[in-house]
Amino acid sequence: MDVKERELAAERMSYEEFLAWCDEDTLAEWVDGEVVMYSPASRRHQEVQKFLLGFLDGYVRIRELGVVLGAPFQMYLEPLKRAREPDVLFIKKENLGRLHDTYLEGPADLVVEVTSEESRLRDYGEKLAEYELGGVGEYWIVDPERGEVRFFQRKGGRFIPVFPDEGVYRSAVVPGLWVRVEWLLSDPPPPALVALRELEVIP
Repeated sequence: MDVKERELAAERMSYEEFLAWCDEDTLAEWVDGEVVMYSPASRRHQEVQKFLLGFLDGYVRIRELGVVLGAPFQMYLEPLKRAREPDVLFIKKENLGRLHDTYLEGPADLVVEVTSEESRLRDYGEKLAEYELGGVGEYWIVDPERGEVRFFQRKGGRFIPVFPDEGVYRSAVVPGLWVRVEWLLSDPPPPALVALRELEVIP
């Protein structure tokens, strides 16, 4: 990003102005009129995100459950004046009417953030609160550096932490989906096809 672009990013702007200003190569989110820039992802981050996209997208496509998308793609929570770019998001088939070319209007059914030292405070703090208040159905935080994964499910309008059973987590919003925590923390993760075969969705 050049000096002019950085100056523009420092100005307050509406969400519509933000969408017109940024492009698919801009690493930024929109928070109450301000542009928040973030750093490029590490190799480990990209490998975990790639696994999640392949695994979740493959499962959702085969079961015809909706759509899986990855960053950079905006999730716009209008009442909170927030537009975030989750690493992975899943939108149920019945909610696809809120999906636009460059952003999702309203909460995703499932959001996954692959955190790092630079983003940990946002992912465990700001985004956890925003996603809860904004109506996200389920939230996963994958922290490869710390070797932990946290899962939250919406119950009674609030996020409740849910713990894996013998290393296996079962989703509340993606019917029949389960994931081994070790898949998310392995370096590198297994091929998505290996995981999908274990779920018996492909031969």
